[in-house]
Amino acid sequence: MKHLNITISGKVQRVSLRAATKAIADQLSVKGFIINQPDGTVYIEAEGDDFSLETFLEWCNEGTDRAEIEKVQVIEGEQKNYRNFEVVKRIAG
Repeated sequence: MKHLNITISGKVQRVSLRAATKAIADQLSVKGFIINQPDGTVYIEAEGDDFSLETFLEWCNEGTDRAEIEKVQVIEGEQKNYRNFEVVKRIAG
């Protein structure tokens, strides 16, 4: 199992990216979360096996029909053992 921190930039908010990404994550058994960032990017933490994460990253580089992906930044991180994949509306603070 690996943990990836993914930041997607471009036209990625208000294009149904979060909901579609959750559906793909659920199909691939990828766990973690996705959230819109104030700077207009989308941030994802994803955990899964190599094959699932590779396929998931391919999706992140394509996005939805309405999304315009400019850049996908991936950093390997520490495993957090998420139980499912969630769309986070905003960070509690």
